[in-house]
Amino acid sequence: MPERILRRQERERGPVLRSALSRCIGVPTEQFADEFWGRTALLSPANDDFTDLFSPAAVDELVGRRALRTPFVRLAHEGSVLAPDRFTASGGYGAAVSDQVSSDKVLAEFAAGATIVLQGLHRMWPPLVDFTRELVEELGHPAQVNAYVTPPSSQGFSPHYDTHDVFVLQVSGEKHWVIHAPVHPDPLQDQVWTDHRAAVADAGRGTPVIDRVLRPGDALYLPRGWIHSATALGDTSIHLTVGLSAYTRADVVDTLLSLVGDSAALRASLPMGIDVSDPDQLRPIVEETVIDLVAALQSTDPASLTARRLGARFDRDTRPEPVAPLATLDAITGLTEHTRVRWRSGYGGRIETAGDRVQLTARGTVLSLPVEAAPALEALRTGDPVTVGSLPGLDLASALVVVRRLLREGVVVTSP
Repeated sequence: MPERILRRQERERGPVLRSALSRCIGVPTEQFADEFWGRTALLSPANDDFTDLFSPAAVDELVGRRALRTPFVRLAHEGSVLAPDRFTASGGYGAAVSDQVSSDKVLAEFAAGATIVLQGLHRMWPPLVDFTRELVEELGHPAQVNAYVTPPSSQGFSPHYDTHDVFVLQVSGEKHWVIHAPVHPDPLQDQVWTDHRAAVADAGRGTPVIDRVLRPGDALYLPRGWIHSATALGDTSIHLTVGLSAYTRADVVDTLLSLVGDSAALRASLPMGIDVSDPDQLRPIVEETVIDLVAALQSTDPASLTARRLGARFDRDTRPEPVAPLATLDAITGLTEHTRVRWRSGYGGRIETAGDRVQLTARGTVLSLPVEAAPALEALRTGDPVTVGSLPGLDLASALVVVRRLLREGVVVTSP
């Protein structure tokens, strides 16, 4: 785990015994990266207690008091997703929105065997907002969190696979998981399991790779494509599914192909009268096109291009640490040399110096400052808290101006 993340967690919550990723896996991070990530399933029995992240009381709070709307909640029964009107209703006077979750309807469907699925918890439940952000920093790939609340002896979904990796964290109750190897390894997002329905069903009748009852504290990792189904046992089962949208080599290829528009040779029309269904006519064109594509790639810096575009996508797919608008404005107004600030967690950013300016590029924003601010930006970028008066390279008046701007732009936040 990066040292800067451990330092920040210790500042914010006291001494940290485990990172977000270590709570999901029962092997060292290096071993997980080399042997399991994107390759094979990993079962980690009794790995942690997840009740600080979620609980039965959290389910009741969200369903009963938070006025959730679809698609943040859905219900499934025996593998089929229920129509929203089965569990939603108008919010009534002052909140007359027709698709708010109805706790009465949810109770009726849950008692009849339906699974409650709470989606997007990484955006609405504070412990999971922080946990997910920390996990994303460790993995370098976007993540989201859903909760599955299954009544006793009920199966939420039939055998299927996902097009994203998942961590399964068993919060309470017990659930019997049956895991089979992929029939279509490493599926892309548009290569859904229903495209291989018969093969998935056949695999589901074979000998499983994992056949295990998950109990509170157990964790399971499944790469995309791994076939799974689960059935609750005894009491109500609650588990968190952390979905990981791993970037792939196909994403790199898509980014590189964006160079096509910059090449006059690749923009040229095919010959008039060509039969595009004839392989013999297309073969020499394809061969020439490959040569032109290689030439286009060699004429630029493809690694830098890919980094910029995938970096922009990562910024769109993830959220940094939330800011507090009112408290931030108060901090700007009352800023002094003793105020402690730090880089906003998960904000990222690239710092580049050109001439008499230093430029910060992050999350679609380009911030230009006098070059004298470069050492201060670099010091803040480490993530460690710094008092305004101790920022290197700036006198106090300049430091106050720079930090006010960074606070207003949401680049830094105050620190205790």
